[in-house]
Amino acid sequence: MVADFAPSDMPDQQGRTVLITGANGGIGLGVARALAAQGARVLLACRNPNLGDLALQRVREVSGDGVEPVLIPLDLADLASVRAAAEQVGEHTDTVDVLINNAGVMATPHSYTRDGFEKQLGTNHLGHFAFTGRVLPLLLKTPGSRVVTVASVAHHGGELKLDDLHFQRRRYRKMAAYSQSKLANLLFSSELARRLDRRGLPTISVGAHPGAAATDLFDPFVPGFPGLRSFARTVVGLMANDADHGGYPLLYAATMADVRNDDYLGPTKLGGLRGPVERSPRSKRAADPELARLLWKYSVQLTGVKYPELEPDSGRDAEPAPVRESNVGT
Repeated sequence: MVADFAPSDMPDQQGRTVLITGANGGIGLGVARALAAQGARVLLACRNPNLGDLALQRVREVSGDGVEPVLIPLDLADLASVRAAAEQVGEHTDTVDVLINNAGVMATPHSYTRDGFEKQLGTNHLGHFAFTGRVLPLLLKTPGSRVVTVASVAHHGGELKLDDLHFQRRRYRKMAAYSQSKLANLLFSSELARRLDRRGLPTISVGAHPGAAATDLFDPFVPGFPGLRSFARTVVGLMANDADHGGYPLLYAATMADVRNDDYLGPTKLGGLRGPVERSPRSKRAADPELARLLWKYSVQLTGVKYPELEPDSGRDAEPAPVRESNVGT
């Protein structure tokens, strides 16, 4: 791997189309601007239209002549929005070279998505599972395409309860729910890699994590007093990456030639909080192919997105027993 990787090490991105969720701020916006500056056409999939418009202007500032970025409305906590966003992507492009599943929420109060999923799992994992499945045909039409899914060092503390994914029976803890969602991201990335490999398809799946990046994801932990959140980000920044450096693993995963199917890339210093991009360790649970297979099947059941291009032939992959109705929020 390239020691001390920086965006200037990326190969030319002219002619490539990159779709990024959560590109309206933080790491997502930094990654979008870096790719656009290297010639990529960037599609910014964003929930907040006002922030999305501002991000579009910032990406447009660094885009090459004749390369126009596009704003795609996307609310990952609403499967109808996911479907509409994927359809809109197809109206703007016939192929996608890279999908970066970056958007996410962290440490939110116990609440549910529009479809009744626990908010963090529903946004961070199930929304991305559905979105990836719906844009997969565009990726498969593009030789050398990649899906980059953003996980977290927090996945090491994650425990996936398939019989209570939505915290209906166990006590809800904000960080436990976040860690579960990030473990799900990494399991999804690996299972997608395996299914693509089994079919010999021209797309790879890669996980990445930013370490600890001083972005607004930490805001829920800080009281909303004037100036306090800005101060907290400064303190976090003393031991963490800034938002731009937090995006380096995503950029490496999206562009560099030595990236392999099912890689997991990110900093490894200070327990993974900061440092150059390296191949990172994952937890025992994150490396469990049976857990990944079961999560995939439950995700299909919950979202209705079936990934027909990756359908296995073996009866071993038959659908699991239905998730009990009490597992899903109302």
